[in-house]
Amino acid sequence: MTPDDTVLPGVHPSGDPASDPTAGRGIILLSWIGTGVLVLSGALAAALMGAFMVIYVVISLVEFALGTFVFLLALLRAIDRSRQETIGVGALFFADGSTPRPVRRHLLGSLGVQILASIAVASVHVYTALAFGVLAPMWALGLTGLWVAAHGSFPEREFDPRLDRGTASAPRRPGRRRPTE
Repeated sequence: MTPDDTVLPGVHPSGDPASDPTAGRGIILLSWIGTGVLVLSGALAAALMGAFMVIYVVISLVEFALGTFVFLLALLRAIDRSRQETIGVGALFFADGSTPRPVRRHLLGSLGVQILASIAVASVHVYTALAFGVLAPMWALGLTGLWVAAHGSFPEREFDPRLDRGTASAPRRPGRRRPTE
């Protein structure tokens, strides 16, 4: 193996992380596990209330807190990648055009199930603590952003002379001369 053949950890040999079918499988699995836990605890809380309501609220708040943390991690990773690639918010958190279709189906499917389940549970017993469940989809949204920030594919950033901070490309202002070297 020559130095040019070296593959960096986390990078698919083709150079496109999104072309690796196993990329981010753990993130997708975590998203579905969180969704399953939320749906199961929500169904029990809606049907039986009592102690299950407390369990559902705790699960919802934990998923919200962890999802918010993961969302921020995804945002930081995307900011780092945005130096070389053009990344939009829709592409990052809703996997719009940046992920393979099966991955997008899983990530957004998990998010959709969490949204629908939390609204359904909150609708069964209005004006109760079950309304905290609507915060839980932050879990799936954060994990979607994390998968895309780590494994998604984005177009290369094009050179924009307005963003170049060098004096050679600075626009001329009327009445001012460029400094001589």
